[in-house]
Amino acid sequence: MRSIQGEFDGDGLRIAIVCTRWNDDIVDRLVDGALDVLNDCGVDDNDVTLVRVPGAFELPLAVDRLAERDDYDGIIALGAVIRGETPHFDFVAGECAKGLSATALEYGVPVGFGVITADNAEQADARAQPDEDHNKGAEAASAVVEMASLLRMIAE
Repeated sequence: MRSIQGEFDGDGLRIAIVCTRWNDDIVDRLVDGALDVLNDCGVDDNDVTLVRVPGAFELPLAVDRLAERDDYDGIIALGAVIRGETPHFDFVAGECAKGLSATALEYGVPVGFGVITADNAEQADARAQPDEDHNKGAEAASAVVEMASLLRMIAE
């Protein structure tokens, strides 16, 4: 039996990070977590592009356009959607996830889902801590590097 598994080797990978400006106090920590992981995996700083969009609803369009360009081996989507008193949360979070997934499948580019969905600010804060074990940005970056590596192996 042959077994294939991606590695955490980012050497030569070109990565885009698309993040929201909304909830920037939390999102900036997600970006820091993602950048730390990319650095640890050997992704060169010059091979990382940071794109900022207004909110989570806008993430799929920006990610889609970047994937369409075929300039990136992986894209990391980062944001924070915090439940309020209206159903707005459900629409934004669901459509964001659906759009990002569709882009990954359409273009064959790994898209890391680092969008926190939380009932309150405390829950969001807990998922954006500086350590990699409690940072959804770090998790999304790890998944993108591993999947980009895996897709290269499958193509060989």
